[in-house]
Amino acid sequence: MDRSQFLILIDELLELEPGTLKGDELLEGLEEWNSLAVVGYMAMVNEHYGLILSSKRLAACTTVNDLIALTV
Repeated sequence: MDRSQFLILIDELLELEPGTLKGDELLEGLEEWNSLAVVGYMAMVNEHYGLILSSKRLAACTTVNDLIALTV
């Protein structure tokens, strides 16, 4: 899965229009980024990449790009 496809998955998770997120957005500035989105993100990464993310690694993320970096 490439970066643009992954951004679309995050858009869907946050119930945004596809193509909304570019990567440099601050998570704290996204109204839709909340505890449910965090759990959904962890499940999405597990489903698509087989990764189990620690809450510590996820809490260190400040941008959408940081979220993407967790999968590589």
